[in-house]
Amino acid sequence: MKEIATFKNKKVLILGLAKSGEAAAKLLARLGAIVTVNDGKTFEENPAAQALLEEGIKVICGSHPLELLDEDFQYLIKNPGIPYSNPMVKKAIEKKLPILTEVELAYLVSEAPIIAITGSNGKTTTTTMIADVLNHAGQSALLSGNIGFPASDVVMKAKANDKLVMELSSFQLMGVREFQPHIALITNLMPTHLDYHGSFEAYVQAKWNIQKQMTEADFLILNADQEISSELALKTKARVLYFSREKEVDGAYLSEGKLYFNGHYIMEAKQIGIPGSHNIENALATIIVAKLSGVEDSLIAESLSAFGGVKHRLQNAGKINGITFFNDSKSTNILACQKALSGFEKNKVILIAGGLDRGNEFDELVPDLIGLKKMVILGQSAERMKRAAKKADVSFLSANDIAEATRIAYSIAEAGDTILLSPANASWDMYKSFEVRGDEFLRTFQDLKGELDD
Repeated sequence: MKEIATFKNKKVLILGLAKSGEAAAKLLARLGAIVTVNDGKTFEENPAAQALLEEGIKVICGSHPLELLDEDFQYLIKNPGIPYSNPMVKKAIEKKLPILTEVELAYLVSEAPIIAITGSNGKTTTTTMIADVLNHAGQSALLSGNIGFPASDVVMKAKANDKLVMELSSFQLMGVREFQPHIALITNLMPTHLDYHGSFEAYVQAKWNIQKQMTEADFLILNADQEISSELALKTKARVLYFSREKEVDGAYLSEGKLYFNGHYIMEAKQIGIPGSHNIENALATIIVAKLSGVEDSLIAESLSAFGGVKHRLQNAGKINGITFFNDSKSTNILACQKALSGFEKNKVILIAGGLDRGNEFDELVPDLIGLKKMVILGQSAERMKRAAKKADVSFLSANDIAEATRIAYSIAEAGDTILLSPANASWDMYKSFEVRGDEFLRTFQDLKGELDD
């Protein structure tokens, strides 16, 4: 990393901890800053704050006292989840205090070039795909950002010959100033996080910050199947490349079941290791990054064919007796379930669905359920899900939890079938997170496999 002097002997306030705040505090301390951390969680319940205090970093926990900003801070590093309407942030703005996010801080010290990925859906899968392909080709790609590896932590270990493959949220991108990736990718833009941003236009503007400092020497990758992309392409200095499932473009595209890069055949779409039309888009975007990075076609095809997905996001858990198990516990809404189902021969799918009852019916899902082999239904929303199954003329069985549902599904499955956990519901009626729900599915898969080996 670059040992910059920007923050040396400067007073810096970090507002909000979590992984990114802790990483930023350690990086700033290494750069010689005088760091104060302020977090809402009490000190007794805050292991991160305790660890930082042991390293000699000042911590103030339990509240966000406005008078703290009366101290002569020169920078504020804001946790991405804290909105700009927060009283502490508003006061910092009034005082004209520079407000950065941890991602900007990481960029300032990075020796490694950055490949930045954002978008409404598919960020994590695409980020992971890109890193997998680059690493398979012998390059050193390091996952970072909004994917569970704080950029400020990764950047301290990264060398000039590494590449930071960085997932970025709209919250993180609101705080960038000098941030300049060499390759940037926007997977798609949908109306999400409007409670934070206030409008779709403001949300798009936050995402668009990814290219704010890019030049003609940099590359911006956009989704040609979205109308908004053609408008945005006129507003950047970067060279724009596209990916598309619908038409031939300057970049990567799908044609007659095959994936191409500028007219050059790469692989069959059906070879991609995880199913679904959305994963074809993710693969096309990955192909562009790989080609810009000098990766050979055969290595791209090998890596994408072996790609097993991201944990809990249409993750291929494996097979037992020719029956394939997919863990899509991250499917917490109807749209996610629809996307998951789009990648399978439905007459061979046993779908496990149901969860937290939010009061909505599942009529939108009915067309996607038609033709399923069977459903196993559970959770608070079971009665609503059963009504949808009946409308789709799909027979179903009931279960009390994920473990039982998985076993029931396996008991009625045959070789060539797929057992798909894609609940279309949040997990909180039975599990504290979708990760815990997915882990129970994976554990049951392993148990079934072990019982077979006994």
